[in-house]
Amino acid sequence: MLILTRKAGQNLVIGDHITVKILEIKGDAVKIGIEAPKEVAVNRQEVYEAIRQANRAAAFKGSELPRLPVLKK
Repeated sequence: MLILTRKAGQNLVIGDHITVKILEIKGDAVKIGIEAPKEVAVNRQEVYEAIRQANRAAAFKGSELPRLPVLKK
């Protein structure tokens, strides 16, 4: 893990296409902005975990689909 210290108004750059901006610091809260290509998903961890669990549930339910009848000629 890389640990950095930044001040409000400073940025971090990840690769060539992602910028993390430190917008504001108030007490123990930090407001950040993230610029990333549309194809890069950016989520809070709790949202990411909820999406992951929903995808797993959907995949599991999908494996229990009834078999389609085979048409005889």
